[in-house]
This record gives sequence, structure tokens and C-alpha cells, in this order.
Amino acid sequence: MKIAIVFGALSYEHEISIVSAIAMKDVLSCEKIYIFCDANREFYLISTDEIKSKLFSSGDYKKSPKLTLKNGGFYQKKFTGEKKIEFDIALNLSHGGDGEDGKLSSLFEFFNIPFIGPRVDASVISFNKLFTKLYAKSLGIESVDYEVLKKGAYKISLDYPVIIKPLCLGSSIGVSVVRDESELEYALDVAYEFDNEVLVEPFIEGVCEYNLAGTKTDEFIFSIIEEPKKEIFLDFDKKYLDFSRTSKVQEAEIDSYLEENLKLSFKKIYGTLFEGALIRCDFFVIDGKIVLNEINPIPGSMANYLFEDFNQVIEKLSLSLPKSQDIPIDYQYIHSIQKAKGK
Repeated sequence: MKIAIVFGALSYEHEISIVSAIAMKDVLSCEKIYIFCDANREFYLISTDEIKSKLFSSGDYKKSPKLTLKNGGFYQKKFTGEKKIEFDIALNLSHGGDGEDGKLSSLFEFFNIPFIGPRVDASVISFNKLFTKLYAKSLGIESVDYEVLKKGAYKISLDYPVIIKPLCLGSSIGVSVVRDESELEYALDVAYEFDNEVLVEPFIEGVCEYNLAGTKTDEFIFSIIEEPKKEIFLDFDKKYLDFSRTSKVQEAEIDSYLEENLKLSFKKIYGTLFEGALIRCDFFVIDGKIVLNEINPIPGSMANYLFEDFNQVIEKLSLSLPKSQDIPIDYQYIHSIQKAKGK
């Protein structure tokens, strides 16, 4: 199997995507090619031997072959015409906007390119934190209390302390913990720099958190359950390092009842919406109840560090991708009109 890792794109998480893609070099054992989408949304074929972070920060990636995306795949211009870049499946590894908001997914679907990653509807639901909460509620899964503020609003109704998050952004960018009213305006200004809407939630210190990744092939495949190390919250720098993780983590010490219920909640969330993707769900346990914190539709380094055999998971998933509906276009309706008109 040959995988094309598509990464970068126009996003506040552009650099994190680069780090995550580089990590895949030592994680995936199959044949790989790298396709980089720069901030201008132009695609480049990056040599696997040359992929290093400096290649992108220096702009030297522009010396790489430029690619065109069209029906069936990516193409490179040649003197004699153009050459199709051969691969079996694409892996959407573009974090944040473009990758997680559904733009790349829509392009892959439109141009009939098989890919691992959330489809358009799954991207829309998981990229917007408000939509995620509404989706969880429809499934009977609880989430933390919240309110949404639009840019220019500086009053909240929740009790302090609270956590402020841009509504459509990940990797803890623009996130602040606010302990009293004196800190609120500055924290909101920071969040408004990244989004026109922000999510305000109660900040629950010392809450039990569990991360579970997985996918669905002919059956559900689950990772181990991780209990992240206690921090006030994982800031951008800590998450940036987290996106390059390749070493395995320790499994959480929890009883079988909690484990089964975390997996049951994951199954409900994954449903049919996330078919074709490997996702990670981050849960809280509050007063004995499982509460969804967020859905990561393209987790950092694909959450490889949570799986015993990550390569096998990717291989199985690549063979179980959802198929697009075959819609015949035969112009029978137009032909019948023309026939009725005697034409």
C-alpha cells in the first residue's frame, strides 16, 4: 500500500500539521509520499528523504515539483504533458482550517480520491465546538455547560473560573483560563483574534480526563485509554510537542465498567458520521458521569501512540472506506421532453 500524506494548508495549525506529518515518517511502515499544501493553497510533492521542518520555514519547499489537483488525483506537469502521482490512498493530516473544517474532504470527494479522514459532514460537526455539543446532546451524551459570545461581547453569565476558547480552533490556540472578572476582557480579546465567536465553559480544576481513539472497519478498533498528565490545561507549546509523539503511552488504570462506558460513548459519537476517519474523543468524568470534552477528527500524529499496532489499524481502515453513491446521469427526463416536442 502506498499512502499520500497531505498536510499543511491555510490554517492557524499549519505548522502543527507539518510536525505531525514528519512524525509519520517513522511511524508508518508502508510506502509514503508527501503532498504539501502551502498557505497559498498550492500543492507540492515533497521528497520523503528531504522532509524536515526547515524545508518549509525557509520556503525551500517551492523548489519541489508543483502539483495540480483534478479528477482522479494529483498531477505533475512534464515537458511531454503531465504525470499522475501514483498512490493508493490519501491521508488527510492537515490540522485546523482546510483540513478539519471540510475543505480538503470536499475536494477529495469531488475529485474521486480515496482518503482517510473525516468526510464533509463530520468535519462541520467536529470543527465547531457548539455543533459538537449539540451533536452530543442528540446522542444522549452530556457535555460541559457553556455559553457562546460573539465578537464585541464582554459579559458572561457563568461563575468563575471559566475557560475561554475560540469556537472553531484547536491545539489550545487562543485558549485562556479566567479566574475572575479582571482577567476576562484580555482573555476574550486574545480569543477574538482567532475567531469571531468564542466558547465559555466552567473551568473544572483537577477533573478526570480520558482520551480514547478509534475507528470502525468491519468492527470497532479501539486504542488504549490514556489519562493525560495533570496540567491546568495543555497550552500550545505542550500540544505542539504532543503532535510529534511516536512513543507509546501508559494505559489508564480504570475499572472495566468505566472502560466499557467510555467505549460505548465513543461508538455513539463515531456512528456512521465519522466512517472513513480515525478520531480521538476526549472525555471528562464528572460526579461519575461521562462528559464529552471534544472530538479530534484528525488527532495529532493520528494518535499513533495510543495503538499497539498502528500500521495494522491504518491498513484495515484503508480497506473499509465509505463508497460514494453511484448516481446515473442518463438524461432520460430531457430526452422525454424533447420527444414530447417532436424533436
